[in-house]
Amino acid sequence: MGGVMGHAGMAATAVRYLRSVGALPAAEPLDPLPRPELRAVRPDERAPLDQGEFRRVLGNFASGVAVITAPGTDGDGPAGFACQSFASLSLDPPLVVFMVGRTSTSWPRIARAGVFCANILGADQQELCRAFAVSGADKFAGVTWEPSPSTGSPQLHGAPAWIDCSIHAVHTGGDHLIVVGRVEDLGSAPASPGPLLFHQGRFGSYLPR
Repeated sequence: MGGVMGHAGMAATAVRYLRSVGALPAAEPLDPLPRPELRAVRPDERAPLDQGEFRRVLGNFASGVAVITAPGTDGDGPAGFACQSFASLSLDPPLVVFMVGRTSTSWPRIARAGVFCANILGADQQELCRAFAVSGADKFAGVTWEPSPSTGSPQLHGAPAWIDCSIHAVHTGGDHLIVVGRVEDLGSAPASPGPLLFHQGRFGSYLPR
């Protein structure tokens, strides 16, 4: 990522992030990062990809589902959202990654907290996933959770696995942000119904062979 952005771009991104979590004072108002503009298409070039087709084709990749949570700050309650883009990134140091849209209303609250917990959902937690996929609602209403051991982020009851993290880095990626977390603690349930999967717009479950 650094080779593409260059040192100046990485520094600007770091400053934006540090100011967003209060580590640096905002010397002047910062405009939101703009949506990248598509370059002009010459007559001999292929037109930009249709977004619907992009979604349809990429939907063939089945993914697990996680709920990213963070403790409340400044008197606010905890924050969280359902996420398909969670993955492991590095073993040494232990890093994980998730992607979040720049328009997310949950992300600024997670950034302020500086920490998060990735709750890996099980096959029987479809309704929990739907609750955290809704925007503007009290996502934690009726949800049983306890503070995770290292960061205090909500650890959701019944999740087969959880990964407790501090925010390590934030990079830009088109209309999304790429959030890298350093793992502080993690654990899994001794028995679980298997993972919740998402494929072509529908939930599913894993059947071992």
